[in-house]
Amino acid sequence: QVVLQESGPGLVKPSQTLSLTCTVSGGSRTAEYYSFGWIRQPPGKGLEWMGAIIYDGSQYYSPSFRSRAYISGDTSENKFSLHLASVTAEDTAIYYCAATPDPLTIDQRKDVARYDYWGRGTQVTVVP
Repeated sequence: QVVLQESGPGLVKPSQTLSLTCTVSGGSRTAEYYSFGWIRQPPGKGLEWMGAIIYDGSQYYSPSFRSRAYISGDTSENKFSLHLASVTAEDTAIYYCAATPDPLTIDQRKDVARYDYWGRGTQVTVVP
């Protein structure tokens, strides 16, 4: 069983960079197959895949976030992070980290239904 836990600030000011970290524990599958993703849900809207990182450090981003998102990983600490620059009120959402141990294609990583393990989510609100 893989357990994920998000951490980060609950409030961010416009134009700042939002940084969230996901701590991963558990799991018995070979780490090299894992995909780790960031997904968010704005109020009243559906889940939105933002991007993912895999074991070798390769990153994949939704076109909607490619210009201002960066995902980093620290395999020694079993953590991966999301950095989202120039936030606005539209970035107010619940942010989830998620993981799957299955080898996925690039397109499959964009499908939130492919992620087997999810954190509880953390509310981020952008306020002046």
